[in-house]
Amino acid sequence: LMIPFVRTPFELMHIKSILREHGLLDLPSFKLWMMVEVPSAVILLDEFLEMGIDGISIGTNDLTMLLLGVDRDSSQVAHIYSEQNPAVLWALKRIVTKAKKHNVTVSVCGQAPSDYPDIVEKLVEWGVTSLSLNPDAVDRTRVLIHECEKKLWHTLHQ
Repeated sequence: LMIPFVRTPFELMHIKSILREHGLLDLPSFKLWMMVEVPSAVILLDEFLEMGIDGISIGTNDLTMLLLGVDRDSSQVAHIYSEQNPAVLWALKRIVTKAKKHNVTVSVCGQAPSDYPDIVEKLVEWGVTSLSLNPDAVDRTRVLIHECEKKLWHTLHQ
C-alpha cells in the first residue's frame, strides 16, 4: 500500500492504526510505502522512517511544485519550475540518502528521471533503488544507469 501526500507523523501513525485494526500489518507479505512529495515529509523524514515503513516513492513533479511554490501548468510561473533547482536536488539527496541509511527502498517517479540524465546519475550515486520512466527514456536510461553503477563499482573497489 502506498500512501500519498503524508504530511505529518501523526497521519502515518493514524494510517498504521487503521491497517493494524484490519490485520494488514501482521501479514508478512504486506508492505507499507509512502510518497514523499510534500516538503514537511522531507523535513520530518527521520521520524517517518523510525515509525516503520517499507518503502518510499519520491514524486518529483509534486515535490518540485511544492518546494518552489509554483504550478508547472501555469503560464505565469511555469518558467520557474525546474527539477534541477538546487532546493529540489537537496531534497532528493536528503530523501535517498536517509532511506538508504535506514535500509528502506526508495523509488523515484515523476518526470525528472526521464528528462534529466544528470539527475539520474546523482540518484544512482546517492543510492536510489528504482526509477519510473517514460517509455521513450527506458533504453537510454538503462545504459546510463549501467555506466553509473560501473563507475561506482570501480570507485569502491580501487
